[in-house]
Amino acid sequence: MGRHAAKAKGKSRTNRREWPLVVYVWIIGLGFSGYLVVGRMILATRPHPVHWAAGLAGAVLGIPIGWLWYRWRGDILF
Repeated sequence: MGRHAAKAKGKSRTNRREWPLVVYVWIIGLGFSGYLVVGRMILATRPHPVHWAAGLAGAVLGIPIGWLWYRWRGDILF
């Protein structure tokens, strides 16, 4: 019979990485500005779902911009 390695007791730490705060700030900021500026001011004559689509497009655009900001400048909290 072979020996079995026993598992270490205690909490196993998983390496979960959370998104930095600056990414969430860019998502919220571009989402609101996309809805308000593009959706409400520029596309004011269009139906209301277009306004939501403009806000969603701004939020989706905020994800890579936030990550680029984090790579170049770091997080907004030190």
